[in-house]
Amino acid sequence: MFADRAKIFIKSGKGGDGHVSFRRELYVPNGGPDGGDGGRGGDVIFQVDKGKNTLVDFRHVHKYAARDGQEGGKRRCHGADADDLVIKVPEGTVIKDFETGKVIADMSGDNMREVILKGGKGGLGNMHFATSTMQVPKYAQPGQPGQELWVQLELKVIADVGLVGYPNVGKSTLLSVVSNAKPEIANYHFTTLNPHLGVVDLGDGAGFVMADIPGLIEGASEGVGLGHSFLRHIERTKVLVHVVDAASVEGRDPLEDIRTINRELEKYNPQLLERPQVIAANKMDALYSEEDGKQVLKALKAEFEPKGICVFPISAVSRQGVKELLWHINDLLKTVDTTPVIFEKEFEIQYQGDRSLPYTVTRADDGAYVVEGPRIEKMLGYTNLDSEKGFDFFQKFLKNTGILDDLEKAGIHEGDTVRMYGLEFDYYK
Repeated sequence: MFADRAKIFIKSGKGGDGHVSFRRELYVPNGGPDGGDGGRGGDVIFQVDKGKNTLVDFRHVHKYAARDGQEGGKRRCHGADADDLVIKVPEGTVIKDFETGKVIADMSGDNMREVILKGGKGGLGNMHFATSTMQVPKYAQPGQPGQELWVQLELKVIADVGLVGYPNVGKSTLLSVVSNAKPEIANYHFTTLNPHLGVVDLGDGAGFVMADIPGLIEGASEGVGLGHSFLRHIERTKVLVHVVDAASVEGRDPLEDIRTINRELEKYNPQLLERPQVIAANKMDALYSEEDGKQVLKALKAEFEPKGICVFPISAVSRQGVKELLWHINDLLKTVDTTPVIFEKEFEIQYQGDRSLPYTVTRADDGAYVVEGPRIEKMLGYTNLDSEKGFDFFQKFLKNTGILDDLEKAGIHEGDTVRMYGLEFDYYK
């Protein structure tokens, strides 16, 4: 079966220990310390491989560990840095902390490569610790430990348009005739167990990416059947196309099918219903009479067109009405935000180095409290304060790192201004 989820253990390398040694040369009876520094442990890096489209590689290999840095040597020799461990994933993979479910990184858009776990720094050799009172230090600094984490990988396909509907209503057939995709097609339920993507080319530079989302069933939002596996692939799409069996070949009610699927979408993520929808009434060529077709279309239009959802009678097999459907979808895409749906970072991995980075809290001439230092500068570099989640993450960072406590010790009161690298905030408990 298509693999779009995986739980794996990742571990960065430990830094090499600093070395303890002393110069031992002829005619130099009391040589000083010459122990070298340890090498850096390997990072764990995730990188997008556009040749991959599933997470099947992680089905049998669950543990990934980078190598440790080499210990320092005699004669001030620096231990070798370990090679980084690069883990290749398909575009659209979201990396989450397994315990909390919070997003660590979304390998989409411009984010083609990201360091998820940094290797430990190498320890300093004893040559760094000689002083006027301690000329023969017999100790060196150990390397920093690596970091380890269980992560959940989730693949969410990247497409402009998602085809949704019950099994065997013709989604795969429609995708195959309008794009370059070649999904398996057969007349039984759950033929499609993985999403297929195809590029729809309308000519003159017009076109879009369409995904055939596997068949949904009632209860999908609770995980019935393969519900969650299917629903996560809809989250990035801009327009949803309901494909229904207008001929009721299997006795299905197309109106009830649309209602049921929309209920499942709402339970899974209410924001999905805010996206433009279109109804493709498929298999019109299989109706017994023209009058039957008119009745089905009349019922669909009466219920959904007042809600702004257009209904298109089509036959994916004969391509009847398909052209009109595609151009309508293309027009809808022009009305929506074209910014890719990227899942924002919610989880910060704590490093020894991060916690030891300094910062200062000072009072400016205008009375504002100024917080500066490498720890603040680094945090602001990867936090999007314009988003609600990003600002919530920022507030938790200030609290968990003790910065708020230090501000209160400095005498801050409600309504006072806090300034950080050009950003200003009013302080409230």
